[in-house]
Amino acid sequence: MAYEYKRKPEWLKTKLTVNENFREIKRMMRGKTLHTVCEEAKCPNIHECWAVHRTATFMILGDICTRACRFCAVKTGLPTELDWQEPQRVAEAVEQMMLKHTVVTSVARDDLKDGGAAIFAETIKAIRKRNPLTSVEVLIPDFQGNPEALKTVMDARPDILNHNLETVRRRSDRVRSKAKYERSLELLKRAKEFQPEIPTKSSLMIGVGEEWGEILETMDDLRQVDCNIMTIGQYLQPTKKHLKLEKYYTPEEFAQLKEEGLKRGFDHVESGPLVRSSYHAHEQVEAATKSLRAKAQ
Repeated sequence: MAYEYKRKPEWLKTKLTVNENFREIKRMMRGKTLHTVCEEAKCPNIHECWAVHRTATFMILGDICTRACRFCAVKTGLPTELDWQEPQRVAEAVEQMMLKHTVVTSVARDDLKDGGAAIFAETIKAIRKRNPLTSVEVLIPDFQGNPEALKTVMDARPDILNHNLETVRRRSDRVRSKAKYERSLELLKRAKEFQPEIPTKSSLMIGVGEEWGEILETMDDLRQVDCNIMTIGQYLQPTKKHLKLEKYYTPEEFAQLKEEGLKRGFDHVESGPLVRSSYHAHEQVEAATKSLRAKAQ
């Protein structure tokens, strides 16, 4: 029987805007030998972010991941590069794009003792030195549960520490390669123990066979470790070889999930069919920072 994709509903169709902003960012990324998760993970928002908002999520530590998560379009294999000049090139790109908020993520580098934590820390420092008014968010892998690697990143004091659960507990082993649900929660908990004043964030993609109640349980789990920001988006199957899409959620269901998250005490919830972890990230950092300041008073 031939494989069939589920037909995309109208609310998932996006406008492909290719203007000078889009072309300029693409040229700059190639010229500085930088990677973006926008391109590598086939993000549906790339045209909006690049062409309209001039924002991009930098992907450091190369473009080959040591894991093979069944939902992800990033290339997998054995990485060969560790480029210590990369943090400076990212900082230069942030300056050139005149970003007020920047997001830095990476492939998983299980071949490195610290999982690439030192490069993350150097990237944060380089951005800060060159762009002192730019806030920095990092979306990190789990570093295989290495607390010292996490401490290295937290000591560099990002404005937001982001680590994605991706899916509910029951589906975690099926969806994520080598990652563990409890280990991810422990990372978010430890991040707060290292730097209580730095907001934490996590993301959930839905449509991979989870139940509604399990989504709510995941929210509760994240609040138990004092996670401040949550994003929820629709899983979109990159190719027929990837994890099968089980369900399209409606915009109304995403709105319900946002309400459920806010009721549970998240400082900000971004929930929608096209939402990805760094979507509207500049708005999220403002909301979380204001909330934490208010709590401290």
